[in-house]
Amino acid sequence: MKKPQTQVLCVIAGIVAGVLISSIIYATTGFSLFGRVRENPTSSADLSNAELAALAFGVLDNIKEGDFKALSQVAHPELGIVFSPCATITLATNKCFQAEQIALFGTDTNLYVWGVHTGSGEPIELTPVDYFAGFVFDRDYTSASVVGINYVVRSGNALENITDVLTDVQFVDFYIPGTEKDGGEEYDWSTLRLGFEEYDGSLWLTVILRSEWTA
Repeated sequence: MKKPQTQVLCVIAGIVAGVLISSIIYATTGFSLFGRVRENPTSSADLSNAELAALAFGVLDNIKEGDFKALSQVAHPELGIVFSPCATITLATNKCFQAEQIALFGTDTNLYVWGVHTGSGEPIELTPVDYFAGFVFDRDYTSASVVGINYVVRSGNALENITDVLTDVQFVDFYIPGTEKDGGEEYDWSTLRLGFEEYDGSLWLTVILRSEWTA
């Protein structure tokens, strides 16, 4: 059995090695062990990568559990939450709900048009619960293989405009890779993206969108 002093030295050595590895990764690729580093903070509410990821994972847990009351409590007090079924946010047509509406999603049986299906152009007309099942938590994003911090992990054919539409947004990508076809091209991948903006010194959820591979 190792002596206590030896165990302490081993722990310290492990921490130092981790810091050195993280520094090397960031210096060569622009990534830290928590994702891409945000180099130009734009808000007094900017969080570290780990804190922002923890905030997003908390929201993700609420979504997974269908806890709409908890989700409503992180909705932006003025802007509410915009829901986009693809990477391109269109404020004129995307559905936007305020906190008090989101709290009632579990029992809301109204049909809303959330956007259009890619390809067919047919309207996506669903209740909130059905929309979340098909266009928000269609996969278990809590087990995402890659988490991007203020970084779009993977883009498809749709325009990526989250930072153009929401200029002060901070976001987290939960990315699940797809399978491969001939030529090594990946398809059937999908990303759930949660965007946050500042209000009264804190970050609040302002957008939920899902991006995916399209033919």
